[in-house]
Amino acid sequence: MLRLARENPAWGYRRIHGELIVLGIKVAASTVWQILQDAGIEPTPERTTTTWPAFLRSQADALPACDFFETTTLNGTRLHVLAVIEHASRRIRVLGATAHPTTSWVTQAARNLAMDLDDAGRHARFPIRDRDGKYRHCSTPSSPTPASRSSSAESASRA
Repeated sequence: MLRLARENPAWGYRRIHGELIVLGIKVAASTVWQILQDAGIEPTPERTTTTWPAFLRSQADALPACDFFETTTLNGTRLHVLAVIEHASRRIRVLGATAHPTTSWVTQAARNLAMDLDDAGRHARFPIRDRDGKYRHCSTPSSPTPASRSSSAESASRA
C-alpha cells in the first residue's frame, strides 16, 4: 500500500483503495487513509485544491441554469414558462411563456438570451439544464442548432 502511494504520488487513498480491491486485497478505504496518514504521506494535491462548491462559485458568471415551470392563467390556460437564473447575480430572467413549448421555440429563446448577455458584456459558457427533449439542439445558448446549420447549407446548395 505504501509502495503504491510512493510510486504514484497523484493517487489519493480512494484510488489506492480501488487498486487494492482489483488486486484482491480487501481493506476498508478508511484503513488505507489511516495507514497513509500514519506513514506521513500527505493527501494528493487534487483532493486538497478545489472543492465542487468552490469551483461553482468561481464559475458562477458562466453558469446560468434554465428550466420550465408551469403556471395557470386566470382563465384556466396552462402555460409553460422558461426561466433562467444567473448564479453570479442571482438574477432570474423569464425568457417566455407558451402553451406548447417546442424545440425551435426553446432554441430561439436561448438565442435571444445569448444576444442579451452579449449586449451586457457577459457570456453563458456552460448552461445547466435537464435532459428535457425540448433542449435537444441547445448545447449552449449561443451555438447554432444542427437544424439551422442544415437549413442554411441546403439553401446555399440550392443557390
